[in-house]
Amino acid sequence: MDKVLVTGATGFIGSHLAEELARRGSRVTCLVRRASQVRELKRLPVRLVAGDYMDPGSLEEAVRGQDAVFHLAALLNGRDWPDYYRANTLSTKNLADACRKAAPGLKSFVFVSSISAVGPSEGGQRLDETAPCRPISNYGRSKLAAEQALRSTGSRLPWVIVRPPNVLGPRQRELLQAMNLLRWGIMPVVGNGQPQTSVCDVDDLVRALILAVERPEARGQTYLVTDGKDYAWRDITLALAKELGVGKIRLKVPYGFQYGLAWLAEGISRLGNKPPLLSREMLRSGHRCEWLYDGGKIRRELGFSPRFTLQDSVRRAVAWYRKSGPL
Repeated sequence: MDKVLVTGATGFIGSHLAEELARRGSRVTCLVRRASQVRELKRLPVRLVAGDYMDPGSLEEAVRGQDAVFHLAALLNGRDWPDYYRANTLSTKNLADACRKAAPGLKSFVFVSSISAVGPSEGGQRLDETAPCRPISNYGRSKLAAEQALRSTGSRLPWVIVRPPNVLGPRQRELLQAMNLLRWGIMPVVGNGQPQTSVCDVDDLVRALILAVERPEARGQTYLVTDGKDYAWRDITLALAKELGVGKIRLKVPYGFQYGLAWLAEGISRLGNKPPLLSREMLRSGHRCEWLYDGGKIRRELGFSPRFTLQDSVRRAVAWYRKSGPL
C-alpha cells in the first residue's frame, strides 16, 4: 500500500486515517475541494490535490497511479434529496468510474458507508450484513444507493464497503457540543434509557479500514464495525460527565423541548437556505429507533479486534479537546 488516496480527509474519520497512513509510511494523497479548510492537513506529510466530484478529469488525475482509494467524503446534513444524492451517491459513482478509467492497477477501493444505509434494528436484536436494508433518512438512502452503484461494477472494481456505527474519539464535534453543555450542568435527555446504539472508536475504525485494503479476501465484501457492545445514548453522556468531573446536573432538557428547538431550527434554515444544525428527523431517529449491529464478520474474516472501550474513547476525546483549547 505504497500510494493511497483519501477523500474526506478534512473530516473527523478521514483526518485520523490520513494521519495513520502517513505514520505507516504510505505516500498519501488527499483529494480536497477548493473551499476546504486544510490547515490541519498541511501539518502532515501528505499531498493535497484539489478536485471536483462532478469533474471527471480532476478525479482521474487524483486516482492515477494509486494503489488504494479510501472514499470517506460525504454530506451528513443536507437540505433535500438532490443534495444528498449529488454529494453521496453521484460523487461515489463518479470516483469509481475515474478509478476504472485511470487506475487500472488499483488494488482496493474502500467505501466508508454507514449503518444509516441499513436502517434501524428492532427488539434489541443486532443486525448483521445479511439484513435487508431499510434506510429511514435521505442520508441513509443516498449511502445505500452509493453502495449499489459500487456493487453494480462487479469485478471491474476491487471494492470493499465498510459500515461504521456512531464513531467516537478525538476531534468529534458532537462530543464537544455535549461537553460544553455538561460543563454548564445541562444534559439533553436522549433515548429511552435502553440499549439503542452500537459504537466504535475512531482509531479502531481506522485499523479496520486499513485491514480491508491489506487483506485480499475483503474484496467484494461488506463489513460492519463495532466494539461488540450495546449502549444507551445516556451511557455516552454519563461517560463524558465522569471524564469531565461534572457533579450535579442542574437542568435536564426533555425530548419535547428539544423537538421544539429542532422545529425552530428547521424554519430558520429554510430562511437562510442552509441545512439545520438540529432537525426533527435527527431527534426521532435517536429517541425512537435502535441502531444495534453485529460486527462479527470482520472479526472472523479479517481478524479485526477492537482495542478501545467507550470510556477510553471519551477519555481520549476530552484530553484532546483540553489540549487543543476548546475546553
